[in-house]
Amino acid sequence: MASMLDKAGRRKSTVGITAVGIFLFFGAVMAAFAGTTLIWRGTVLDELWALNMPAYERLAPFGAIAGPVFLLLSAALACAGAGWFKRRLWGWRLATIVILVQVLGDLINLLRGDFIRGGIGLAIAGLLLFYLLRPKVRVLFEQSGASGTR
Repeated sequence: MASMLDKAGRRKSTVGITAVGIFLFFGAVMAAFAGTTLIWRGTVLDELWALNMPAYERLAPFGAIAGPVFLLLSAALACAGAGWFKRRLWGWRLATIVILVQVLGDLINLLRGDFIRGGIGLAIAGLLLFYLLRPKVRVLFEQSGASGTR
């Protein structure tokens, strides 16, 4: 009976673990896209900014600085995703830090008066952070140890 409950709990957590890992890699791809198009303007990729033109208009003047920052964010998200899928404690920590920074950024947007974007972002990132900090999630990563060996 306990064995069946353990398997059901693992299966349930695997769906969430997989979703977060996919989210981390998706974020890495989007950050790489943003960084690349802010550094090298005038390519066919620029047309994708039509999906979020206000963001492009705010970031484009700072492309030489913002582009590399987005590429670093992309690398951090890709590393977090790799550590996440390997269930390494450092992967959980990195993912938690990245999401915490996102929560703080959304809170700042909300306080600056961007109620829609800040509010929606804060709700999504806040729920994600809540999931990451759940003891049942964290224990999956603590079992592998801080060194990352398993």
